[in-house]
Amino acid sequence: MRAEDILRQKDSRVVMIRVGETVATAVALMTKEIIGALVVKEVCRTEGNVVVGVFSERDVAKALAKHGAAALTMPVSAFMGRTVISCEPRDSIETVLRLMDENHIRHVPVMEDHTLVGVISARDLIRHFLQQSSPALQDPATAVAHA
Repeated sequence: MRAEDILRQKDSRVVMIRVGETVATAVALMTKEIIGALVVKEVCRTEGNVVVGVFSERDVAKALAKHGAAALTMPVSAFMGRTVISCEPRDSIETVLRLMDENHIRHVPVMEDHTLVGVISARDLIRHFLQQSSPALQDPATAVAHA
């Protein structure tokens, strides 16, 4: 099983935010979309959208702990992870899990030739492994009957 297989099983839409947007805007977007992280982009005239980081719920917590409510008016760039830890579509799930474990992250952008093609979250991997281990979870009607 590879990263691209996980991406095929989920919604392909990736929610992004610009590097200069405020933490409040990021929190509102994550809340609206019911997600735990946003890919941070910088618009570059010659290259289009360039992925420059990931901004997560953990970053929100750290920002609020350090700056209180004032953090909400600050840009996500002040708190986001600056090193983009990513994988490629052909990477194994084990590689993605290792990246998450070694870097203490829960979201891994999937890049192909420097182009963002998706994001794999810890939740995506949990869902995949649960479906593999329990046939009842593959059919929602059966899963409800067992609940």
